[in-house]
Amino acid sequence: MNIVIAPDSYKGSLSALEVGKTIKKAFLKEIPDATIDVIPMADGGEGTLETLVYSTNGKRIQINVTGPLGDPIESEYGVLGDGKTVVIEVAKIAGLPMIPPEKRNPMKTTTFGIGDAILRAANSGYRNFIIGLGGSATNDGGLGMLKALGVTFLDEDGNVVKPIGSSLLRVQSVDFSTINAIVKECHFRIASDVDNPLCGEQGATAVFGPQKGATPKQVEELDQALKNYANLIESDLGKQYQNMPGAGAAGGLGYSFLLIGGEIISGAEIVAEATGLVEKIKCANWVITGEGQSDYQTLYGKVPSFIAKTANKYKIPTILLSGGLGQGYEQLYDYFVSCHSITAGPISLEDCMENARELLFYQSRNIARLIQAKK
Repeated sequence: MNIVIAPDSYKGSLSALEVGKTIKKAFLKEIPDATIDVIPMADGGEGTLETLVYSTNGKRIQINVTGPLGDPIESEYGVLGDGKTVVIEVAKIAGLPMIPPEKRNPMKTTTFGIGDAILRAANSGYRNFIIGLGGSATNDGGLGMLKALGVTFLDEDGNVVKPIGSSLLRVQSVDFSTINAIVKECHFRIASDVDNPLCGEQGATAVFGPQKGATPKQVEELDQALKNYANLIESDLGKQYQNMPGAGAAGGLGYSFLLIGGEIISGAEIVAEATGLVEKIKCANWVITGEGQSDYQTLYGKVPSFIAKTANKYKIPTILLSGGLGQGYEQLYDYFVSCHSITAGPISLEDCMENARELLFYQSRNIARLIQAKK
């Protein structure tokens, strides 16, 4: 029996890899002769690097870069098993969880470290990049990253601006001719499921700014500043990108990647392609997926939905096993043979997250026993 286990993370408790390995351990307890492939999934946010490196037998490269508050930090990028493709996870360099809640302020955060990481990898000979955009603490429109890559931004006095969010309010001129020539040799695939434009009511600042610490006044100021910033850039380049889907991802970092030729693709699709997921699903008898909380929103491009729709194309039965099931989860029955929560009875969210591994193991055994009995 061939089984593919392809879960997302249970955020706050278990990584996608930990979820996958726990389910595999439980299944082998009940079906010891099963052939099981664990393919941890991600959508471009936290865990993307781990997922891609593990699933392709790649490696991690430790680097020192600029963190979200401008301080030096230790981070990493991954190299996939092909030995040619680098994966950079924004959450590991400019991530929101890296900043204490009381210090979150998108006026002071920067994406400079992302550009730094790109140049380090490029100078080591790599030209193909996968960028996981989720989980950023920034709203600088990618100004920091572009500055690290060599783009020049000046204020009204002709001074170079600092690579932080508040500099968007002061930029008066931009020059892309100074960008590092090596960037033009690189190819960027951007893993993101965010389709927001750069500015406006559905833009980067209005939708995501408050969760990054932006006050109502800052939201208004930054949105207008991003508009002016984009107009300057597009006047210099003679091309328009600010209204393209995904430009507003990661506080406008998506926009800056579009400027240098990046292609925004569903994070789940990128992971599936890199890991050979589709070919493995084709050969499976069963597919198991899951996430921290499943409800009607799962159908809107989340990892389990992508997995189920892929498996359904090849008529492979798929089971959903998540930390919890929420409002409207019954809509998922059109895609899954069955839907399960790891909770075995009344339990608080805190207890569930603290004991997630054990709860997951025993619920996985229950599912495995049903599959074995059907066999």
